[in-house]
Amino acid sequence: MISLNNIKRYMKRILIIAVPLMLSNVISQMQMLIDRMFLGHADSLYMSALGNATSPIWTSMSFCFSLATGASILISQSVGAGDKEKIEEYAGAVIKYNNVIPVLLFLFWTLLPEPVFRLMGVSENLMPMCVTYTRLYAPVFLMVGLGSSIMVIMQTSNYTAPEVGYGLVRSVLNIILDWIMIFGHFGCPAMGIKGAAIATTISEFAGGIFIFAIFIFSDKFPTRPSLNAIIMSKFNSYWTSAKLGVNTALEDFAWNIGNLVIITILNTINEMAAGIYSIIFGIEIVAVVVVAALGSGTMTLTGEARGKDDLKQYTGVTITAYGLCVVSILITLVFCIAIPEQIISLFTSDESIITTCAIYLLMIGLNLFAKSGNIIVGSAIRGSGDTKWMLYTQIFGTVFIISIASILVFVLKMGIMGVFLAVMLDEAVRAIINLLKYVRITKKWDA
Repeated sequence: MISLNNIKRYMKRILIIAVPLMLSNVISQMQMLIDRMFLGHADSLYMSALGNATSPIWTSMSFCFSLATGASILISQSVGAGDKEKIEEYAGAVIKYNNVIPVLLFLFWTLLPEPVFRLMGVSENLMPMCVTYTRLYAPVFLMVGLGSSIMVIMQTSNYTAPEVGYGLVRSVLNIILDWIMIFGHFGCPAMGIKGAAIATTISEFAGGIFIFAIFIFSDKFPTRPSLNAIIMSKFNSYWTSAKLGVNTALEDFAWNIGNLVIITILNTINEMAAGIYSIIFGIEIVAVVVVAALGSGTMTLTGEARGKDDLKQYTGVTITAYGLCVVSILITLVFCIAIPEQIISLFTSDESIITTCAIYLLMIGLNLFAKSGNIIVGSAIRGSGDTKWMLYTQIFGTVFIISIASILVFVLKMGIMGVFLAVMLDEAVRAIINLLKYVRITKKWDA
């Protein structure tokens, strides 16, 4: 039984890591929502183009960020064990070697976006918009390797406060540039979705410069490696962490592949279906980033618990984190039930879409209970050092959601409703499977 004092202690430590990440991510997501609002009101087709373009981009980008997860786990475990030499070794290696794949992805998305969109079934009407957006956004990949490495150092140092400033810099600048470039103000031509891509890229680079400066000059990162440790780091150390991280990266990749297929299925329904899906999940992600931040805190602290063999901390952190998730979900549901049409109308003025989307918004709100379970329990499983399990369950989930969505859309003719039902079933089934695995870990540890 976890005592109230321990719950308070775990909650404080989780929130020290998670709150700055929450604020940064919420700020970023609000910026993305405003981006969608601007584009949706400029032209409803921009929403479908954005949904199609961003899905494969985020698939590859999340792979890069997830690849650094292995370093986060190993550094956290080394912190728990008090092994300063290992901390320097893994931290130096991730900073030095974590840039290769993002550079290759920059080249890929600059040169070859169109074949990807053709495989996704993007219409000829949307194709030029998708290709243009992707090529203008591709330079952001040049920042991803170093950015994900810095995030690992911040989280394992239990000091993520600079993420708030990072979020504000990039988001405020993005909103201002969006307004200028999408609609055409201050003498700038109205560029629509092209303007949105340029604004986002400029803002990402500005935020990257800000966070890098803090990383270099702040003295609050105990897991930051010395320059000598970075220079002398061995590829084998990075490979050791990458072998852990690649499972999480492939897990994210599998999820995103499922999402890409879902977008493809939606494209067969009608030209606006992907736009509706993009609106709903754009709203949902505001709640998900709160949960994801709690997941980051969970993985860091359960990793420390594994390093010092503390089962009480391991289970206490997990339970406390999910309790915080439930509070955020209940708040989200209040808004989903009370003012669904007002929320959706922020992104489109099309009355038919506003009326149709209200039920989908409620469904995704309810889905957060299972989704949060997967994020928090999954983070604890990774913190124990097992990153393969979540990959296996996500591969199962990808196959499951594609199969169920295909049946509901193509056989039962349920349209967009079928896709949202498939999403809910997928999260619920995997939440049960992952919880059973978590219980097995704690019982084995206790024995």
